[in-house]
Amino acid sequence: MSATVFLLTPPFTQLNTPYPATSYLKGFLNTKGISCFQADLGIEVILQIFSRNGLTEMFERVQEHTGAKSKNARRIITMKDEYIQIIDAVISFLQGKNPTLAHLICQEEFLPEASRFAQLDDLEWAFGSMGIQDKAKHLATLFLEDLSDLIQECLDPHFGFSRYAERLGRSANSFDELYEALHQPKTFVDQLLEVALEKHIVNAAPKLVGISVPFPGNLYSAFRCAQWIKKQHPQIKITMGGGFPNTELRSLSEPRVFEFFDFITLDDGEAPIEHLIEHADGKRPQELLKRTFALSGGKVEYFNFSLSKDYPQAEVGTPDYSDLLLDKYISVLEIANPMHRMWSDGRWNKLTMAHGCYWGKCTFCDISLDYIKVYEPIAAGILCDRIETLIAQTGQNGFHFVDEAAPPALMRALALEILKRKLVISWWTNIRFEKSFSADLCRLLKASGCIAVSGGLEVASDRLLQLIDKGVTVAQVARVTRNFTDAGILVHAYLMYGFPTQTEQETIDSLEMVRQLFAAGCIQSGFWHQFAMTAHAPVGIDPEKFGVVCKNETIGTFANNDLIHEDPTGADHELYSYGLKKSLFNFMHGIGLEYPVQDWFDFEVTPSSVEREYIESALDDEELVSIKPSTKLTWLGPLPQIKKSKKELDPNKVKLSFQLKKEEVTFRMETPEAKWLLEVLPQMLAAFGKTMSYEDVKQSYESAGLEDFGLFWHATMMYDLRVCGLLVL
Repeated sequence: MSATVFLLTPPFTQLNTPYPATSYLKGFLNTKGISCFQADLGIEVILQIFSRNGLTEMFERVQEHTGAKSKNARRIITMKDEYIQIIDAVISFLQGKNPTLAHLICQEEFLPEASRFAQLDDLEWAFGSMGIQDKAKHLATLFLEDLSDLIQECLDPHFGFSRYAERLGRSANSFDELYEALHQPKTFVDQLLEVALEKHIVNAAPKLVGISVPFPGNLYSAFRCAQWIKKQHPQIKITMGGGFPNTELRSLSEPRVFEFFDFITLDDGEAPIEHLIEHADGKRPQELLKRTFALSGGKVEYFNFSLSKDYPQAEVGTPDYSDLLLDKYISVLEIANPMHRMWSDGRWNKLTMAHGCYWGKCTFCDISLDYIKVYEPIAAGILCDRIETLIAQTGQNGFHFVDEAAPPALMRALALEILKRKLVISWWTNIRFEKSFSADLCRLLKASGCIAVSGGLEVASDRLLQLIDKGVTVAQVARVTRNFTDAGILVHAYLMYGFPTQTEQETIDSLEMVRQLFAAGCIQSGFWHQFAMTAHAPVGIDPEKFGVVCKNETIGTFANNDLIHEDPTGADHELYSYGLKKSLFNFMHGIGLEYPVQDWFDFEVTPSSVEREYIESALDDEELVSIKPSTKLTWLGPLPQIKKSKKELDPNKVKLSFQLKKEEVTFRMETPEAKWLLEVLPQMLAAFGKTMSYEDVKQSYESAGLEDFGLFWHATMMYDLRVCGLLVL
């Protein structure tokens, strides 16, 4: 099928679901009537390798490899027939097409085992309560990782399921190393990549190829794709966009890049790619392109003289996942943690609630760049329209909202709209742990299908959180995360160590805070990141203000984002990396929560100065929620029924019955109040997206001839109503 534009994601990003950038752009191009084809070459190459034919060829190549082989590699090679025989069945199982294979996988001697299975004894206990399917999925994941180790050792040192040749893209201040690698003989993976690419180029016959490079791990293969197209189809124009160029290539001046690419665009891709299509059709001169690097007179120039504005989020269209092999993605299970697995297990439709970040202040973040700086929410109605369209297109009811930080007010509106439309979906997103996430709001989000949230706790130290300008305290994070977990929503915390001026004491104290949050059941998952200073964050723009010294001597011609820095007053942060990550891995499995945190380090560190019950005290010290006249109320539960009983002695009282999903709740009310309640609750039914303000409810109460709404509001019975489904938002 010929197309004007061919959009591709190069290897490797994710195995379980497509990265959404090309689907976003295809959805936009649909609104313009521009024909577009898209492909995820990552999953296509993986499926080529991990197949009967692919492994047969791989083992033949390994046999030809003349270098010394490790004991582990030799063991895998001796079992090659076993790997080849079962690979198709295992992949089918991981695609969800062969669930009964789980019984065989969980039996001994079905899967050949190499070094990755050595960790199995430590995790065997985790799957007792999770079931045979999850255990089999984990074992199958180890099986694939053993094969990955063999490929990496004998055929392609850059290979990785989600980070291919990542080192070549990280902090690539100079283009030299990557340029040299691109002129080396093609690897086994490179050759398979070209086979997949050629098929699509021939079928699509595009004028323009757009290559999305979200991460450093996609960069090398993006250049390999462009290199092949330039050689085989020099008439096709090629552009690169995505997260990597948006952050790393903003000061690009390396002309050799344009031996591979004709254009590189920055930030939102809709208007730039529309302009490039017009340029390819001879309708727009190069000088009037939008946020685009190109070569002019042998020099790299940045063209941004277009008078066209960027498109509002309401006009960019619904992401379009057609063309992608949605039924062939592979769900892997690396660790048993139920929250951590969401990144690699299951197919998720990707959407965005709001462009940019509504907070936009964190000093470690690239808040000077448009993808953070330009905040624009999307109306809940439009979001639900897109949800319904994607369900119809993909057959999938799982959604991952890939926001920088989803705004609480919009999440509330979206939840009510989901309930109003009677949509049955599972969804998760990234948030800030701010106090707007009350217990009742979390209950509403849960009712709409929210299953998990992730958010930045960063350095669990109030001094450093203030320096970061995070806008939260550790105590507040504890209360908010408790609200989510009490509602049945899983919580993942992004954690940071090594922020400028962070001392050893603060690192150990931060770990103690994290231990207590896990012990209290506030968070279920986490990940430690070592602080990296970037050129577009406040700390990188003005390092002296944060007590650090920037060590970059010159601006490179290629990637310029990561800054080398010296922290004269802080600790040697690299020392703590292993202990922090080891402890967190155990915490996520419920292990070692009773140990003093200094025991996780293999060298002497200062004991924590945090009180052992700090988080418990913070949870007990509940913040009072003030009710304003404009505060919204909604009814999440079932409508009650009057339950008549001959035993009721007081004629002025009736018994109300609430049939909750797990139990029946009944309580007595004065007859006039019960009649009023039966009339007012339908007016605030969350199931119809309805809310009422506190003031309107108060006036309704008084209009019914009832007195002293304040007394009614604070009565013991109000607690029962809150349990049954009255939410204060």
